Amino acid sequence: MQNIRNIAIIAHVDHGKTTLVDKIIHASKIFRENQQFDDLILDNNDLERERGITILSKNVSVRYKDTKINIIDTPGHADFGGEVERVLKMADGVILLVDAFEGPMPQTRFVLGKALGLGLTPIVVVNKVDKENCRPDEVHESVFELMFNLDATEEQLEFHTLYGSAKQNWMGPDWKNPTDSILPLLDAILEYIPAPKIAEGSLQMQITSLDFSNFVGRIAIGRVARGTISENQQIALCKADGSIKKMRVKELHTFEGLGKNKVQTVSAGDICAVTGIEDFEIGDTIADAEKPEPLPRISIDEPTMNMLFTINNSPFFGKEGKFVTSRHLRDRLMKETEKNLALRVESTDSEDKFLVFGRGILHLSVLIETMRREGYELQVGQPQVIFKEIDGVKCEPIETLVVDVPQETAGKVIELATQRKGELLIMEPKGDLQHLEFSIPSRGLIGLRNNVLTATQGEAIMNHRFTAYEPFKGPIPGRINGSLISMEGGPCTAYAIDKLQDRGVFFIEPGDDLYTGQVIGEHSRDNDIVVNVQKGKKLTNMRASGSDDNVRIAPPKRFSLEESMEYIQKDEYLEITPKNIRMRKIYLDENERARMAKKEA
Repeated sequence: MQNIRNIAIIAHVDHGKTTLVDKIIHASKIFRENQQFDDLILDNNDLERERGITILSKNVSVRYKDTKINIIDTPGHADFGGEVERVLKMADGVILLVDAFEGPMPQTRFVLGKALGLGLTPIVVVNKVDKENCRPDEVHESVFELMFNLDATEEQLEFHTLYGSAKQNWMGPDWKNPTDSILPLLDAILEYIPAPKIAEGSLQMQITSLDFSNFVGRIAIGRVARGTISENQQIALCKADGSIKKMRVKELHTFEGLGKNKVQTVSAGDICAVTGIEDFEIGDTIADAEKPEPLPRISIDEPTMNMLFTINNSPFFGKEGKFVTSRHLRDRLMKETEKNLALRVESTDSEDKFLVFGRGILHLSVLIETMRREGYELQVGQPQVIFKEIDGVKCEPIETLVVDVPQETAGKVIELATQRKGELLIMEPKGDLQHLEFSIPSRGLIGLRNNVLTATQGEAIMNHRFTAYEPFKGPIPGRINGSLISMEGGPCTAYAIDKLQDRGVFFIEPGDDLYTGQVIGEHSRDNDIVVNVQKGKKLTNMRASGSDDNVRIAPPKRFSLEESMEYIQKDEYLEITPKNIRMRKIYLDENERARMAKKEA
């Protein structure tokens, strides 16, 4: 029986989880001296590297002093809370990483609450103590307060604290005296994190995540809770509906360093990957074939937002993507629900429209961005918040919004949040910034980030997390400006855009190919207008002074995917292809739009 420690690393976005894992990997000498590797070893998909965030949780193991330490890197965003909730089941302890300046943030609270609820032992690491104006001692106190408020037990409140800088590669008990390595953290893990509890009895292992290989198909990953699992063993798979299927294990792998090792048997407490099991879902239990006993299922928080996904039916359909039919779209969304537990997909009365439910704009936008990179073409509607009826009262999701902003622009942020039914709860100085906390409906957050960043010259730091369902707060004003809509199809001309610049802000450049009904700009007033940007200049063979003035066009306004999702109105779609993101009206023809508006009225 080998010594094992299973730990998950939890923290708010950008507090240094993945960097810390890098340093632990280097300290344990997994790599040969001459081997080449990048930073952020575990953030290995393109989206994670570009955005600088962790989206999928990863497993890695290191060996230190004859002990195997299984490390699980988790996402920091509450939108990916589904990832965190299931992987915490594999851990016996957590390393809570907190920024020495920012302190515990709203998403730290969300993940920490889940970990304490499962009875895991915490080690607190105050990271980035080399930052200017950091306040490690205050942050340590606020972590204690947070744990106390989250009903931590006596043992959990006596947590061990380390200070350091993952980037500078040191950890130690005192932040004023830097050490020369990260090994004190590994020693603390061996000392304070308990070894896995081994229960007596037959085999039990819950599947908490899955992997895919082109050679062997789907691979089940989880932690053996009790008993042992061996190659070629006959096992029972306990499903959600109570049914039990008999199967046989083909191969077993444990995590060794960044890769996997093939083994004959795995005993209780270790994390392993099992191949040869078919038709399983996350949360199913692998149990003894003779007397199967399922473990309780993983509970996941409900989604708070939905969006309509539909096939691309614009005039540019099929020009850029490989997968464009409703069958492609359905299969891809169903495949996503297998591993993305917080996502739900429902069919609608139309064959080519699907309602996709998720945790928030970021959760849905990562799915859309991944699909578009895989070659899918699709259209999505405006994000809608999910309302519930509780005791006969219409309720909506309420979130806690935290904004850190320079003092001189704090007033503008408060004004913007209160216009959207936000209530100011806390206002206090934090270093040279003003720290604001609001309680605000999820509806009010859609499109708010853009306005806040504009009002604060891009200096605001915003975070939010779901709190609870509360009674409906009443109507919230939406976007004030109407849209500029293209009248005809074809490439637009600089001459036409120049003549229309006083009508509003354009999203297009001269030469862009457009179609009738495409949204090409924001009107300066509150109504939509149709404009002709294709017409050229009438040429004569006479030259007159002054008629050859150069065209001067303001640069177009560009949106990211999330900004476009928050920008569109309910009568608009976002058309997403591998190369372009375009906004359009649902009904492209102007007369049809007028007819439909009358019908609704």
